[in-house]
Amino acid sequence: MEEKPKYGKIIEGAEQLSLGISMVVAVLIGIGIGIGLKNLFGIGWFLWIGVFIGIAAAILNVYKAYKKQLKELDKLKDDVRYQNYKYDDEDDED
Repeated sequence: MEEKPKYGKIIEGAEQLSLGISMVVAVLIGIGIGIGLKNLFGIGWFLWIGVFIGIAAAILNVYKAYKKQLKELDKLKDDVRYQNYKYDDEDDED
């Protein structure tokens, strides 16, 4: 079993917090690129291309975080401590 660092929970929390920050930063960078292209070429719709690039980058960040969490969940499935827990497919909140 892997040894976790002394401040492992803090590091995990910071990684999850950084997802929200990276989404905002990706959109702002896309907007900045769009504004720069708009000012450089004088074509207004370049701003919207930058916005869409920023949104796509934010979605990509969420997808990467999802895949990372999925990999962590797969590690837990093999852990002896969690062998008795079963996932229930039925929706109880209907």
